[in-house]
Amino acid sequence: MALTTSQLLGLIIVIVIVILVVLFVLSILLIIIRPNLIRILLGWDGLGLVSFCLVIFYQNNKSLNAGIITALSNRIGDVAILISIAWMFNFGRWNYILFLDCIKNDFSMKIVAYFVILASFTKRAQIPFSSWLPAAIAAPTPVSSLVHSSTLVTAGVYLLIRFYNCLDVNIIYVLLFFSSLTIFIAGLCANYEYDLKKVIALSTLRQLGLIMRILALGDRNLAFFHLLTHALFKALLFICAGCIIHNFINYQDIRYIGSMIRLSPLTCTFFNICNFALCGLPFISGFYSKDLILEFISFGYLNLYIYIIFYISIGLTVSYSLRLCYYTLFGNFNFLSLHILNDQSFLILKGIGGLILLVIFGGRILNWLIFNSFYFICLPLMLKLITLFIITIGIFIGYWISNLKRKLSNLILGIFYYRFITHYSNV
Repeated sequence: MALTTSQLLGLIIVIVIVILVVLFVLSILLIIIRPNLIRILLGWDGLGLVSFCLVIFYQNNKSLNAGIITALSNRIGDVAILISIAWMFNFGRWNYILFLDCIKNDFSMKIVAYFVILASFTKRAQIPFSSWLPAAIAAPTPVSSLVHSSTLVTAGVYLLIRFYNCLDVNIIYVLLFFSSLTIFIAGLCANYEYDLKKVIALSTLRQLGLIMRILALGDRNLAFFHLLTHALFKALLFICAGCIIHNFINYQDIRYIGSMIRLSPLTCTFFNICNFALCGLPFISGFYSKDLILEFISFGYLNLYIYIIFYISIGLTVSYSLRLCYYTLFGNFNFLSLHILNDQSFLILKGIGGLILLVIFGGRILNWLIFNSFYFICLPLMLKLITLFIITIGIFIGYWISNLKRKLSNLILGIFYYRFITHYSNV
C-alpha cells in the first residue's frame, strides 16, 4: 500500500524524533557509566546538541530563540568542564575517582570541583542560569516529558552527587543560598504564569532547587531519592498536559482551558494525582521524599532566612498547583464557541495508566531500595504542624487568587496586580 506525501512526511518526522531520543539516552549513559571527564564532556555536549535540535523542532521564531538560550546557557557548562580537563592534565589522567581526596584537601585540585559546580549550575538551571528551562518547553510535549523534566536537567544534579565528597563548607553554603533563591523565584513566577507547560517547567525548576538544597545540607542519598520520585510524577504531569493541549487544538493558555473534568475525566484524574504527588499528599510517591526533606531541614540548625524562604516556597507550591487545577479542571469553559475536542486515543490512556501505578507506588518501592535503614526524625509538635499550616494557607491563597472578582481586586490589590494574576485580562 503506497503512502501519501503527508503520511510519508509524518513517518520521517517520527523517525527523526526517535533517533534524537536514542542519541539523548546514549549521551546520558556516557555521563553515568564512566568516571572520566573526557567521556563526561562527550555526553554533556551530546545532551546539549540533542536538546537544541529538539527545542527548535517546530522551526518558528519562538522555538529558535528558546534553542539559542538553551545552547548558550549550556555552553558555559561545557567551557567549565573543558577547563577542568585542562587542569587535571597536570596530574596525568582524567579519572577523577582517583583524585577525590586530593580535590577535597588540596587547593590546586579544588579548582576542578569549582568548575564542575559551575557546569552543574548551568545544566541544572539554577539562578543565574534559570531562564533556559522555561524557554525549553517550546519542544514537543513528549520530548519535554522525557528531556526537560526527568533527565536533562538532572544531569547536573547527578554530576554534583558524584563530586559531593570534594565540596567544602563554603561551597555548600553558596549552593544553599542559590538553591533557596531558585525555589522562591520559581514558585513565585509559577503563580503568575498562564502557559500550561511553562507552569510545569517552573515547577521542575523549583524541585531542582529543592534537590540542590537537600544536597547542600549533607544527604546525597535523600537528594537522589527525590530525584527519582520527581521524575516519575513530573513526566506523567507533562504527558497529561500534552493530552489537554491536544484536546484544545494546541492552545496552552490556561485561561482558555476549563471544565476538563467533564470532558476528559480519566486524564484529569491522572493530572490531579500528579499534582497531589507534587504537593506531597500522604502515601503517594512525592510524599515519601518531600515529607522526609521537610523534616530533615527542620531537624537541622539553620538560620532564619533559610527557614522563612523554605516555608514560603512550600506555600507557593500548593498555591500554583491549586491554581492550575482551578483553571484547567474546575474553572469556566472559556474556549472558542466553535471548537473540536478530540477524543483520547486508547494508546495514550494505556501508557499513562501504566505510569500512574509508578506515581502511586513508586515512592515506597524506591524507599525500600535506596535506604538500608529508615529515617526516624523526632521533632516538636510546633515544627510538625507548621508544614500543615503553611500548606493550608497556600490552598486558600491559590483559590483566592484564581477566583478574584473585578471589584474586590480594584479595592485591595490594584489594577496592575489584578491584571497580572486573573483570567479577565487580555483574554
